[in-house]
Amino acid sequence: MGARAKANDQDDGADTPLRLCAVSRAQKPPDELIRFVRAPDGTITPDLARRLPGRGVWVDATRDAVTAAVRRQVFARSLKQAVLLPDDLPALIERLMLKRLGEAISIANKAGLLTAGFTKVDELIARGQAIILIHAADGAQDGAAKLDRKFKALLGPDRAADATVSELTGPELDLATGRSNVVHAAASEGGASQRILQEAVRLRRYRSGRGASGTTETAHGADTGRA
Repeated sequence: MGARAKANDQDDGADTPLRLCAVSRAQKPPDELIRFVRAPDGTITPDLARRLPGRGVWVDATRDAVTAAVRRQVFARSLKQAVLLPDDLPALIERLMLKRLGEAISIANKAGLLTAGFTKVDELIARGQAIILIHAADGAQDGAAKLDRKFKALLGPDRAADATVSELTGPELDLATGRSNVVHAAASEGGASQRILQEAVRLRRYRSGRGASGTTETAHGADTGRA
């Protein structure tokens, strides 16, 4: 028998293999969904870490699905009670994901796994020790292109593309690393480095609506009135 999926819960989802997206009704692993809970004041709160207490509503972790959930009043219908929605919930979630990515980079930096600066990153790649390449989203493209070529030669085109992070701006990278004018950085092997990839992939998927296979995911039934 397949794993039973639930739309709502009383826990963090760790003991249930699948959850039911309240928008598409598709069964998915928790990592591909966003959990929402109703705060004591009635406000719907995204629980990206899946740790907040209370009954949860799960929605596919894409901007389109969250937008559909707001439009169709999925949260109130799933929880069977009135709720308050933050202004522009889809944008709020993106900001929270950006914050989590910045925090992951900060943790890797404090763990001594992060190298910043074009020359130092270039040397790390040359030594075969770079597993993640990071560019500022608003940085110059010529320097990024040079490092990209070397990184692709090290990991191969597909792996290098997956392991290249360019979701944060220069000021956001400065804040995450505690340094000034960070345009290029790289991470070496370590558990903290893996979290950078996890958060980057999550943010990338949220923005694009594309899963790991590269196929576009949509909020099925968004106009059917099904919750």
